[in-house]
Amino acid sequence: MTKAAIPCRLALVLLAIHPAFAAAPTRSTGIELPDRYFRLLDAGAAHAEKQLADEQSLDFEKLERRGDGWRLFPHVILAAAVLYAKQDPANRQYHDPKMLALAIRIGDRMASDSEQGTFEKRLNSDRDAYMWLESYRLLERELGEERRKRWRRELERNLAELAADSAARIDFPGYNSPFNGTSPNHLSLWASTIHLAGKMFQNKEWEKIGAAVMHRFAALEQSPDGFWGEHEATLPTPGYDYTTYTGVALYAEHSNDPAALEALRRGLDFHKYFTYPDGAPVDVLDDRNRYTIVPGWNVPGFSTWLEGAPSPGGNDESASKGHFGFSRFPDGRRYAEFLTSFFREGDVGYEDLGRLAQNALYYHRGTTAPIPQDLPNYSRRLSVPAGIRKTGPWVVCLSGIISTQAVNNQFYLDRQGHVSVFHDKLGLIITGAGSKNQPELATFSEKLLGRFFHMPVSSRLRMDEARDRLSLAYNTFFADLYVPPPTAKGLALRFVISGKGTPAEEPRLTLQLRLKAGETLETGAGKSIVLGAEKIELSAAELGGWIRHHGWTLKVDPAARLVWPVYPFDPYANAPESGVDHAVGVLSVPLRLTPQRGRYVRPAEQEILFDLGITAPSLH
Repeated sequence: MTKAAIPCRLALVLLAIHPAFAAAPTRSTGIELPDRYFRLLDAGAAHAEKQLADEQSLDFEKLERRGDGWRLFPHVILAAAVLYAKQDPANRQYHDPKMLALAIRIGDRMASDSEQGTFEKRLNSDRDAYMWLESYRLLERELGEERRKRWRRELERNLAELAADSAARIDFPGYNSPFNGTSPNHLSLWASTIHLAGKMFQNKEWEKIGAAVMHRFAALEQSPDGFWGEHEATLPTPGYDYTTYTGVALYAEHSNDPAALEALRRGLDFHKYFTYPDGAPVDVLDDRNRYTIVPGWNVPGFSTWLEGAPSPGGNDESASKGHFGFSRFPDGRRYAEFLTSFFREGDVGYEDLGRLAQNALYYHRGTTAPIPQDLPNYSRRLSVPAGIRKTGPWVVCLSGIISTQAVNNQFYLDRQGHVSVFHDKLGLIITGAGSKNQPELATFSEKLLGRFFHMPVSSRLRMDEARDRLSLAYNTFFADLYVPPPTAKGLALRFVISGKGTPAEEPRLTLQLRLKAGETLETGAGKSIVLGAEKIELSAAELGGWIRHHGWTLKVDPAARLVWPVYPFDPYANAPESGVDHAVGVLSVPLRLTPQRGRYVRPAEQEILFDLGITAPSLH
């Protein structure tokens, strides 16, 4: 359905030492929140005004096609409304008539589209409707009687459908998508918008519907680990969870429901631990997206997609959403500051501009407290078999999560990856992100009865300071991955394979390497290749025991082979990725499993070791 810093001087020095530092975006702004929000809104509103200078008819679709790659232009209405109406020492445009005029122009166009029946046909029109509703609340006294009546009439017309869709789902068995018929993040936005509209328009039925759904989200639907799973309620979907969190945060602002505040606290605890130092949600946990776009990634070494752009295989559901919910807590205010540090003035997409305006509107001022990203070391274990550990510059995330395949739904990935390795200066090196019907990307795969099986049947995870151990069981073997404490120079991944019964055909271990197109790959056999779209297949002899790329060196098993580029599945296109920016290198090692009479289980039949080290001497 349609509702569906590095300081500059230091950065230059690091770039001179090694080009891989181009992948490390500047984060430090030195500007506290909410002041930073208003600076971003100022620049964003100026950008929108410049775009509208030559526009006569204010065509939303035309504005969204202008090559900026930005979407949901109507979200600008809330940026303008907040700048006009929100009195704050940092807001330089408070009561600026230009901001009022900008908001009115956008609102009038939405009203016109609604009258013509085209507004609700826009993708994510429910999100635009919330921005319009909130702007109406802020500007109601400035609209004049005729415009006020017109806006309210058309708002109520569009919100009635959201109310009906929310009401129909109040008593569904679960709010995750197999029961819900839509994603929980959608329902959270619908119902929280309806709850607000009910209070604004004295519509007790809408207020009741919104409160019923949102209280259930807060009190019953959230995992004890602090997230709202999209496909399975107990399993995380970190990227889209920010959107669900935003709905709960809005409901909390207008309900004072203690259950909502408790849910926001649990949600903050989940997100602050499972966010990489570059602001991205941890990939190996997510069953919807292989990556989530972070503002500032359109710099050398990162994706060239602009923030806010609808990009293949990823989403921008996290960076700007829910900060005002986090801001109820000291560490949450620091986490919101961390996320906001990736935005750049004048380069904020329309959707994020609206969400940053929402954050500025509802921000809770107060002291801050450190978050995991500020610490040299931390670890976190979920109640499901997944956890994360940061040791100095290294972040390793392990996942033994098992879930069923959503074979008839393109938007859910197979949970077939189990380890991700991130370095705080070099970025993601090994990704455990999921894909769909691609056993060649799975951490382990085996062929039985003519079919490939690429997801475990059982798993265990043990985490302690001595070493972390992830165990994955398959039909014909089980594997133990041991991760001892890394050093500043590197880390080791040690896989121990134990065979069971008759071996399968073509069993193998695979690591997905985040290789960078345009950069050089070197091998122990003396090869040096600039990676591009041309396919390369390197045998064990051609690898020669190690590869070097992007500031790191990986020592590999003598039997390892490498293929580049391999294009993962893009759920939004329902097809493989089309751009080499999102391709991976597939490093695979065949499993050597031999049956033995009288021994069904053959402990430690094979050991496969990977040693990952840092090439740039300054990082040791």
